[in-house]
Amino acid sequence: MERILFGDNQFFSINHISDSKSTQQSIKFRDDNTILKTINHARNAGVETFMCTTHDRIGSICNLIRQDNEKYSQFSIYPCMPYAHKYADSISEIGIAGTIKQYIPGNLFSTMIKGGKAYYTKDYISIMELMIDAEMKMFKNINTPVIFIQNVITDLLLGLGMKSILKSFYDYIIEKYNAEPGFITMNMPKLLDALESVGITNPIICCSFNKVGFRMSGGIDDYEGILKTKKVRIIAMQVLGGGSIPVKEAIKYVCKQPNIESILFGASSKENIEQTIKYIKEYDEIFQNNNSIIS
Repeated sequence: MERILFGDNQFFSINHISDSKSTQQSIKFRDDNTILKTINHARNAGVETFMCTTHDRIGSICNLIRQDNEKYSQFSIYPCMPYAHKYADSISEIGIAGTIKQYIPGNLFSTMIKGGKAYYTKDYISIMELMIDAEMKMFKNINTPVIFIQNVITDLLLGLGMKSILKSFYDYIIEKYNAEPGFITMNMPKLLDALESVGITNPIICCSFNKVGFRMSGGIDDYEGILKTKKVRIIAMQVLGGGSIPVKEAIKYVCKQPNIESILFGASSKENIEQTIKYIKEYDEIFQNNNSIIS
C-alpha cells in the first residue's frame, strides 16, 4: 500500500465537528467534475490511491476515470463497502427482496436464484457475496488492489461474535477479485484478536489513530502497544481527532508511531491537500532518520 491515501468524506458532506462546513462542502461538490478535480490535486501532489465508499456518485467518478485510461494508468481505488445509507434507504422503500433485485449484477436469472435462496434460507454468506459483487460493479476495469468492509458492518459482526462472516469476506475478496481484504473498525484491538482467532494473520486494518483517542475503542495505550508487539498493517484514519488537533501536531504524532503502514486523510482544497502531504513527508523523513541513528 502507498504511504498516503486520499479519502472521500469531504465529498459527501461528512464533517465531524461542523454542520455548516458539511453544507458548504455539499454545495461545493455537487458537480462530479469538481470531485475529480480535487482528486487530481492529490494525484499531482504524488498520491495515486483514492480510498472511498461505494456511494452512488462514485460510480460517476469511475466513469470519468475510465474515459481517460492512459491518464489514470497508475491510479488505484480502495473501495469500502457497503455504503449503508444506500441500502437502508432502499430497504425502507422497496423491501429486502426488492433491494436484492435492484442491486444484483450479472445474469439476472442465475443471480436471482442465488439471491432468492440466500434470502429465504438466511444464507448470510451468499447475501454478502451478492452485495460485494453489486458494489464492485462500478469499479470495472479500475485497479482495486485492496477492498474494505466498512466499520458499520465490521463492528456489528464483531459485536455479534460472527467471526466466520469476517473470514468469509476475507476469503471471497482474495478468490473472486484477486485483491487484499481490508477491515475498517472503531475497535482495532478487539478486531485484531477476532481475525487472528480465525487464522487471518497480518491483516490490513483501517482505524482511528490520533493523540486524543477520538473513536479509538480500547484506548490509546492498547493501540500503541499493538503497533510494537503485533503483526498488523494499520491505516491510520481520523488523525485530526475529528478536527480537534492542529494538522501539523496531528501528523507529527501519527508519523512518530512505529509500523503504521498508511495514513488516510481527506481535504477539500488544493492548499490543504498539499500541506498535509508535505507534513507527512517531512515527519516521515525526520523519524526515519532518528530511527536510523538509534539503530
